[in-house]
Amino acid sequence: MVPVNGGAVSLPDGLLDGGTWFRVEEAGSASGVRRAAERLATELALPAKRLADLSILVAEAAGNLVKHAEQGVMLVRTVRDATNAGVEVIAVDSGPGMADVARSAFDGHSTTGTLGIGLGAILRQASWADLHSVPGKGTVLAAQVWPTTAPAPHLAGGITRPLAGEQVSGDGIAVRIADGRRQVLVVDGLGHGPLAAAAAHEAVRVFTNTAPAPPATVVEALHSGLSHTRGAALAVAEIDDAADVLHYAGLGNIAGSIHTTGSPRRGLVSLPGIAGHQRRQIRAYDYPFPPGAMLLMHSDGVVDRWRPDDYPGLLTHSPQVIAATVLRDAGTRRDDAGVLVARHG
Repeated sequence: MVPVNGGAVSLPDGLLDGGTWFRVEEAGSASGVRRAAERLATELALPAKRLADLSILVAEAAGNLVKHAEQGVMLVRTVRDATNAGVEVIAVDSGPGMADVARSAFDGHSTTGTLGIGLGAILRQASWADLHSVPGKGTVLAAQVWPTTAPAPHLAGGITRPLAGEQVSGDGIAVRIADGRRQVLVVDGLGHGPLAAAAAHEAVRVFTNTAPAPPATVVEALHSGLSHTRGAALAVAEIDDAADVLHYAGLGNIAGSIHTTGSPRRGLVSLPGIAGHQRRQIRAYDYPFPPGAMLLMHSDGVVDRWRPDDYPGLLTHSPQVIAATVLRDAGTRRDDAGVLVARHG
């Protein structure tokens, strides 16, 4: 088992945190992930019954990676709403995938001669779960265990992952509601390691504490607030659901794109600069964002080779499953990587 700490994520609406990544390649590593999830559940004071459910869920998900997967990894992290906290587990692999997910979820269906109860057990124990699989590409599973009923799914979510060999990520993600406006941040601290992570953490702190304002004003505040750090590339987006408009402002190489079923991907403009150190101007751009549209933002640790058409049905899934899929297939291990997904509300 090789744990790798996730990046900084601060979500005042209680969506998720950075979490810890584990490579799951053998039975011993599967046991290690289960123990880590149990420790987290104990810290969160989950009831004994829900802790037992989580233990079964993680054991089955990790066991599936060991038996079926290639390059299997798992992320274990806290999820929160206004009153409760739970545990989320995301399992990602590049294995053979499943042609019929619904059939695979029934007990008794197996591809390895076992009893075939793994996926069914996972879905039964979870308070909420989402899964997407493509034959030849692999499978992404997200599952949550809450002390009571799971809250309604969120419209935004993301994942960060550190550079191979590093314990912290210089990429960060944050979401906030400011005077009823839904805003998201993706930040990439310059370089990697602890100093990059410190810049990302500070950007998240400034973002969450800045008074409600349009994206360009928030980016200006971030530029001022990061002057004592090594600096960062960052972008802020605001989704205006009532007007069907996305407001977007960025400095540096954070990539943003809008995806709408039946339409080509539309790229978003970020201006040159390094937040905290140099910028010629800060400007917001407005884009149509109709019902059904999806915003995807990522750091330069993710390349633009990802094409939605290669993943039938993916855009209908949860933000964290979409983000994990993009990170798996377009993320590079030579840099920190972060992906955020947000939907029209």
